[in-house]
Amino acid sequence: MNNSIKIAVFGGGSWATAIVKMLSENLEEVGWYMRSTYAIEYIKRNKHNPNYISSIEFNPKQLFLNDDINEIVKYADYLIFAIPSAFLKDELDKITESLEGKVIFSAIKGIVPESGMIVGDHFHKMLKVPFENIGVITGPCHAEEVALERLSYLTLASLDEEKSEILKKYLESDYIKIKITDDIFGTEYAAVLKNIYAIAAGIAHGLGYGDNFQSVLMSNSIREMKRYIKKVHKMKRNINDSAYLGDLLVTGYSIFSRNRMFGNMIGKGYTVKSAMMEMSMVAEGYYAAKCAFIINEKNKAKTPILDTIYRILYEGKDPKNEFKELTNLLD
Repeated sequence: MNNSIKIAVFGGGSWATAIVKMLSENLEEVGWYMRSTYAIEYIKRNKHNPNYISSIEFNPKQLFLNDDINEIVKYADYLIFAIPSAFLKDELDKITESLEGKVIFSAIKGIVPESGMIVGDHFHKMLKVPFENIGVITGPCHAEEVALERLSYLTLASLDEEKSEILKKYLESDYIKIKITDDIFGTEYAAVLKNIYAIAAGIAHGLGYGDNFQSVLMSNSIREMKRYIKKVHKMKRNINDSAYLGDLLVTGYSIFSRNRMFGNMIGKGYTVKSAMMEMSMVAEGYYAAKCAFIINEKNKAKTPILDTIYRILYEGKDPKNEFKELTNLLD
């Protein structure tokens, strides 16, 4: 395989770790930006991430690890960002190297709180990256199953199909299958919304609702997602494709879903603050719920599930009462 293209991953979490694993199977060297000097030194000595998915073993000689974001930007042609959206702006503010000519793929499933934009829009409007150089990596795929090398599926979205095809070569393997689409807006909004609906599924479970209700909740969630995305970016898309429905289902039902776990805690009576403190990973859906709700105030899509989660997380409404009301709005 031609290894002339240099690819780097930005982020130190589970999803970043899984992407580095995928790339390292096809590239002689992978760039990896991590803020933590301790984590970098640990990987060099012990061959695995000390904080996330420690079962993945790396060859340190195959990694260009650096805690200077500009060194990694300078190094790579393709930049894959997997930094939680809540921390993205602070990291991007450190960049002084030019992004001209760089191809940027977002593996972030959230909205940038400071700008209220999906990551692709943020890169375009705030950092002047042209849309043809912006792409999205989405699921349905959990990092934990990548670590186990269980068959998983990714979707790469880009307005320039050739860029997706190039990245596909370096991510695909015996256990990773990849589909390509040009829906950079719909796939990213779907990745944001499915985390909110996974929180809803978790809250329902925590409150004691069973599988029958969960099936109705997921059925209504995909229809709500369709209405929402159609308002923000109208184009021909099949909402039943894996990038939309598949990603929603795996996030709503999986034991690996941190958003479902977060919601489950809320349903069991945890406060938002205590649930966040107990989790070692970021639940993107928490931040996304506020941003998505604000965006929809302008677009006016019918979103009873999103509205319910917003009221519970940001207005302190009682989950039991809110879900009792929600059950009357679902069909």
